[in-house]
Amino acid sequence: MKKLLVTLLAVLMCLSLAACGKKEETVKTDSEYVKANGKLVVGITDFAPMDYQDGNGEWIGFDADMGKAFAKELGVDVEFVEIDWDNKIMELNSKSIDCIWNGMTLTDEVKSSTATSNPYSNNSQVIVVKKENAEKFKDADGLAGYLVAVEAGSAGQEVFEETGVAAKEVIYKDTQANALLEVASGTVDACIIDYAMAAAMTGEGTSYADLVSTASLNSELYGVAFRTGSDLADKLNDFFKKTYADGTMMTIATTYGIENTIIAQ
Repeated sequence: MKKLLVTLLAVLMCLSLAACGKKEETVKTDSEYVKANGKLVVGITDFAPMDYQDGNGEWIGFDADMGKAFAKELGVDVEFVEIDWDNKIMELNSKSIDCIWNGMTLTDEVKSSTATSNPYSNNSQVIVVKKENAEKFKDADGLAGYLVAVEAGSAGQEVFEETGVAAKEVIYKDTQANALLEVASGTVDACIIDYAMAAAMTGEGTSYADLVSTASLNSELYGVAFRTGSDLADKLNDFFKKTYADGTMMTIATTYGIENTIIAQ
């Protein structure tokens, strides 16, 4: 009986080890996971000049074009998915998306909860108002007592909160584009958005010729986020170096008017 029991325990142990080995064999790196799916799913918002749609509904912009090129480098297709920016890290960890690539500021929260690429662009948060009101909003203190729009969960929200200025009310929007629209329509007095968007969409010759950016509230860096431990961050860093060296990155940046923000790789 004892001999039979020992034999059974030995068999169970072998089966357990075999199961563990099989489980380990099924574990994939992020790049293997993406290749198995045949596509890189990129989380974005409507954010010109980084990610926005052309007249045919195709996603274009500096980040979109770089994302397409990176997916091609990996040998897969690319799929752009609009996300709630406030839930971006949750979307990433749930594998609804494979990366966040949308003019994303490398905040402490992002860097501590994801695997991030090297920074590729300089940016800042700026105040945008109607041209005739520019003199009222030369700095953050000018926002006191006024209606201010920000994108929920954005660097703009964080920077405004850090100023300690008491606005009459803060309106939280789902995208920076919609925060900008609030100013254009006159429902708020000012918004705080990325310099990259303000430069591309306000002032003479733009969609919002009657809007201007006034004060810059900080200095920050853009990067791309992957799941913690992902090998795709290193692969993207290599891709950044390659495309910066061969001129591809700067050509794309020039197309969207942000060549002066690009960081050497």
